[in-house]
Amino acid sequence: MTPHTLRAEWIKLRSLRSTWLVLAVSLGSILMAAGLALMANGMYDAAPASRRDAAQLTELEDVVIIVPQLCLGILGVLAAVKDIPASYLAVPRRWPVLAGKTAGIAAIGLIVGQAAMFGSALVTRLVVGDRFHLEPLADRVPLLVVSGLSVVVLGLLGLGLGTLLRSVAACVALLAGVLYVFPIISFNVPGVAGEWGRSVMIGGLPRLIVGADLTNTVYGTRLSASGAAAVLAAYAVVPVLAGVWALRRRDL
Repeated sequence: MTPHTLRAEWIKLRSLRSTWLVLAVSLGSILMAAGLALMANGMYDAAPASRRDAAQLTELEDVVIIVPQLCLGILGVLAAVKDIPASYLAVPRRWPVLAGKTAGIAAIGLIVGQAAMFGSALVTRLVVGDRFHLEPLADRVPLLVVSGLSVVVLGLLGLGLGTLLRSVAACVALLAGVLYVFPIISFNVPGVAGEWGRSVMIGGLPRLIVGADLTNTVYGTRLSASGAAAVLAAYAVVPVLAGVWALRRRDL
């Protein structure tokens, strides 16, 4: 990958209207967290005093993370599918083009993921004040960092799928399956198979990596921290490498 290829792919990403729309929606997860916190405040203030001490609020950054994850996945798909002939005719060696796209998506995902996670966590605590007993922000830093990195992973997963399938609709459906459908299916599979299936779902991997509690979730606990980190990395690396293989074996 040459600096010229990297710069060209960055310019293409930056010039796409869809890039800015996806980024706006991703960072809109912070506003979503604020809105959910305001709703929780209203229910708390309306509750009898006897029930307020037992009131609990889910960490809202864990709820809204799906928004930037899905958005970066879609951005990765669009980066792979858009202007394929022009890109690969300009750079006949195809893997540098995909490497440039990978670097661009990873950089955007890193910024957006960390901004969305830390922004949502901070806004939630500012809005709710002392109404709920939330975990101190400093104690959640490891989970917020790893959760933000999962946004990068979804972006690269989308890029790899887009390179392989070249169909926006099919790739978006698969991304939605990874985030929403497959965890529910695995939750309803009994026995050890279901437990392993739940353990490799991407939504639970950040918690496994940092040793956070997975009680009352659809995710399993079969993996160690290092195993969960390896699976999370595989979600990004394997599709991109498969995309490189596909590019070397087929026409434009």
